[in-house]
Amino acid sequence: MIRILHIAAKTADERVWSPLFREHLGRVGEFSLVENGAALPEEDLAERIRASDVLMTCWGSVRCPDGIVGNPGRLRYVCNVTGEASPYVPEDLLASGILVSNWGDDPAQRVAEGAMTLLLAVLKDLQFQSLEVRGGGWRMDMDSHGGTIENSAVGIYGFGAVGRRFAELIRPFRPALRVYDPYIDRLPDGIVRCDSLDELFEGARIVSVHAALTSDTRRSVTARHFAMLPDGGVVINTARGAILDQDALFAELASGRLRAGLDVLDPDSLPDGHPARLWPNLLLTAHRVEYGWPPFWKDTTTLSSMQKTALDNVRAFAEGGEMRFLFDSQRFARST
Repeated sequence: MIRILHIAAKTADERVWSPLFREHLGRVGEFSLVENGAALPEEDLAERIRASDVLMTCWGSVRCPDGIVGNPGRLRYVCNVTGEASPYVPEDLLASGILVSNWGDDPAQRVAEGAMTLLLAVLKDLQFQSLEVRGGGWRMDMDSHGGTIENSAVGIYGFGAVGRRFAELIRPFRPALRVYDPYIDRLPDGIVRCDSLDELFEGARIVSVHAALTSDTRRSVTARHFAMLPDGGVVINTARGAILDQDALFAELASGRLRAGLDVLDPDSLPDGHPARLWPNLLLTAHRVEYGWPPFWKDTTTLSSMQKTALDNVRAFAEGGEMRFLFDSQRFARST
């Protein structure tokens, strides 16, 4: 029977380590969960990991010590239950032959739904209208507000799992879709490939950001790109805040020229009293737009989709079956 281990830095995250999930893992192997791992000496951590076949990581895990790379012991597989693995897993583990996986496309539907929600709400100026009515007004100025997706040029920055699902959701609204993603070889029929961000933004009315945060994408959307959008243009970001030059975008929003729906910021919050909290042309969702109801961790009777993915992969590892969402170095670097 394989040995499965999770080491939480402090307390185990209840969103992941539900009793039901632990029970299912215990049917596959000998499962151990260690809390307050951040207080353990690094060599103690390393020895516990070396004594296990599978290390499971997620939000709030301790980082796997670098010393495991050259001396892994029994360890053969790191299963990251959530998305970004780099905070918990040294990239050199991949080169050493240790298998590493994550949740793959698990959040794609939820994030894409969130992006569509933000887009429709911003494009239809729902926040502006709501504030107008609450303030005693009634009908907004139709000359400078509103809009439709139909026949609008919509740019998608990043065409991974979330970007692809967003494209599927928006296509029935009949936009003119454009994509910039240098890592994608083929696009679905009817979508125009752009060879640069300049080309994506030039002529677009709406841009939705779905790229990963890497050294190449950090601050890649600049004031020059925002200036290419027409008055009333819309920016949606459900990826990472640091992909955008936030100061440049906020300058456009403060002037009232552009509109935006932002689930993520850089840093990922706003201080109390920041004027952006009150701008009628900015909709903020505080990195929660993908969450469903009821919260998945409140359901004690079924496994969440990310738990099912992790469990399937651990079972496949134990039985010598086909595993999904294994990292190579390129995908590891782009998973954020």
